[in-house]
Amino acid sequence: MTDRIIPIVRASLPPARDLAAPPQGELFDLRRRRVRDLRISVTDRCNFRCVYCMPKEVFGDDHVFLSRQQLLSFEEIERVARVFVDLGVEKIRITGGEPLLRRHIENLIEQLAKLPVEITLTTNGSLLAKKARTLKDAGLHRVTVSLDGIDDAAFKRMNDVDYAVGDVLDGIAAAAAAGLAPIKVNCVVKRGANDDQVLPLARHFRHSGHILRFIEYMDVGSSNGWRMDEVLPSAEVIARIHDEFPLEPIDPNYSGEVAERWRYVDGGGEIGVISSVTQAFCATCTRIRLSTEGLLYTCLFAQSGHDLRALLRRGGGGEALRREIAAIWRGRDDRYSEIRTAATALPAAKKIEMSYIGG
Repeated sequence: MTDRIIPIVRASLPPARDLAAPPQGELFDLRRRRVRDLRISVTDRCNFRCVYCMPKEVFGDDHVFLSRQQLLSFEEIERVARVFVDLGVEKIRITGGEPLLRRHIENLIEQLAKLPVEITLTTNGSLLAKKARTLKDAGLHRVTVSLDGIDDAAFKRMNDVDYAVGDVLDGIAAAAAAGLAPIKVNCVVKRGANDDQVLPLARHFRHSGHILRFIEYMDVGSSNGWRMDEVLPSAEVIARIHDEFPLEPIDPNYSGEVAERWRYVDGGGEIGVISSVTQAFCATCTRIRLSTEGLLYTCLFAQSGHDLRALLRRGGGGEALRREIAAIWRGRDDRYSEIRTAATALPAAKKIEMSYIGG
């Protein structure tokens, strides 16, 4: 195996001060980034205990999850989503925790599917075989499935609750049969834990029609014990695969897409890499996140959120909600991955947990 590394080149944008004035009616932040993607967490619960997200030593049997009364109702979520769509959001992604643990999640999908946007969902896949057809019938457009290994031993080492790979593969097959394609399959790569799964995953999903993506292990939250030496750079992931199956880069689907896209030269399909640590994409980030209990976060690595639930429950109408959301986005200046240091990644720098806010 060669040690050669193929550099990942990300198209750079001109500094904010050189950008043209934003079109009238569109919502831009302080760095001239337009709001485009809304991620909605519907539960803080999960049936996995992945080592990079909900490690057992923190999220054990005595962990206290949010009560039902604390969660936003589907009606409250729909109200917020409708305002965001009016402000320019083009895609809504349902996340968790594990979103398929939220009772009657298909009812929320049905409500959101009435909006003129793409509705997607990210899941660990363990319950997908039972839910795929219902979700599709409710109006879900696509699904992204997390899968951190194709070998049972490696996968169980990552999920830490003894779920088998076959459970997730059954879910992927059911989603494909239901028409929730193309399916994106995400693998978080942690050096020394599951980086031996890069090539086996690539071999498995070549010619499958699914899009395999590798995500650098990130310092999201404060509980996963993140260290820089456990990050496998995306450039090395690409180099490993390229040595066996030659790759070539392809253009992004849209401006601000976080995944770098590659395709097999022999026509075997597409893969992607998400490089938040080694190739920060803050300059083009268009995402905002709504937590399970109605806090709005302008960055995945945020330390605090903005309370929309209080506004919703004291009768704040659509216009008040719109003004609040617009003010939050216009004041946004986040660029954590561009300024990440050893100090910011320490547990003392308390950040919101991925299991609470979604990926």
